[in-house]
Amino acid sequence: MTNLHSPFIILYSPFSILYSLSVNKYMQKTILSADPQAEFFTEERCFILELLNSSADPDISLARARVERGVTTALHRLNGVAERYVILEGQGRVEVGGLPPRDVSSGDVVLIPPGVSQRISNTGAGALVFLCICTPPFRPECYEDLETTSSL
Repeated sequence: MTNLHSPFIILYSPFSILYSLSVNKYMQKTILSADPQAEFFTEERCFILELLNSSADPDISLARARVERGVTTALHRLNGVAERYVILEGQGRVEVGGLPPRDVSSGDVVLIPPGVSQRISNTGAGALVFLCICTPPFRPECYEDLETTSSL
C-alpha cells in the first residue's frame, strides 16, 4: 500500500525497496555472515546488529534493530543519510517528521529522508525487529540526538 499524502512514510513490499537499491560497480561479490553475539545496546534504547557497513558494498549500510516491548527509541535524525525501516516482526508506532504517528507491522517499509526526525515505539507483545537500510552508509557522526533539543 502506498501513502499518497506523504513524502515521508510509504508502506509497500519490502522486496521493492531492496530491488530499488541499485547495485554499483564497486560492490564486491561476497557472502557475509551475521554474528548474533555482536548485537549491542545503544543510547537510542534499542539493540543493533550491524549486518553490512563495509567496503564490500560502499553505497549502503544494513543493520537489524530490535526494540523491546514497551520501549520507544530516542527522538533523533540522521544528517545526510536516508534511512529505510523494513519491519520484520512485531508491531510498532513510528513517528517521522511532523507526520501523524503510524502503526506498522511485519512487511511494512518506512522511508525517512535525510535530516528528518524519527522514532519508533514497540506497541506489541514481543520484540519489534526491523532492518535499517541507510544510504549513504551510516556513520556515528551523522546521528543527532533530538531528545532534549527539538520536537517532531
